[in-house]
Amino acid sequence: MNAKRVERIWRREGLKVPQKQPKRGRLWLNDGSCVRLRPRYRGHVWSYDFVADRTHDGKAFRMLTVIDEHSRECLAIHVQRQLKSDDVLAVLTELFVKHGPPAHIRSDNGAEFTANIVREWLARIGVKTLYIEPGSPWENGYCESFNGKLRDELLNGEIFYTLREAQILIGRWRDHYNTIRPHSSIGYLPPAPEAILPRPAGLPYAPLRSAHQGDHNRRNSLLSGGPA
Repeated sequence: MNAKRVERIWRREGLKVPQKQPKRGRLWLNDGSCVRLRPRYRGHVWSYDFVADRTHDGKAFRMLTVIDEHSRECLAIHVQRQLKSDDVLAVLTELFVKHGPPAHIRSDNGAEFTANIVREWLARIGVKTLYIEPGSPWENGYCESFNGKLRDELLNGEIFYTLREAQILIGRWRDHYNTIRPHSSIGYLPPAPEAILPRPAGLPYAPLRSAHQGDHNRRNSLLSGGPA
């Protein structure tokens, strides 16, 4: 079989030969790992990114996902038809009030993340920004891994008829991911399991009826001829 026949088969089956990609230079350490700030504790490095999908009528919607890289907890999945830099600020403001601002926040070079209003606001709060190299999604590996799980475990298997339905189902999946679903990188434990507090020991618990009141009621019952 010669090359021309192989080419005809490729064209008949609708296949395409991948084009040769240009070589890119990267920054690498001596052990072969890419230079990247590693999270050391909860709240050290957050990362956020966008995920796109469509409702059943073909209309697109976007999701802003925010995760804590150290604990792997998904802090938010904000679902709207369109998301701009103002929406990013609104989501981050709510998270900063709830969890406190992180030391660093990592994202790609999208317009919503590199907007002057976002960068200036983060600088005033004291949050350092970490932007990955263009065309290098693996440098935001924690968030990309989470986005892949979101798509494989939910988006690819659900039909969203309305935006509200998408918001509810995605919110439920986020709760399951944080509190129940085991994560292999943290010892097969959920990132933020729900805690059931034990009953405090040694605290004085008042009975519904005191012993003195019980004796008094029993004596009155005997005097009146009722059951003891």
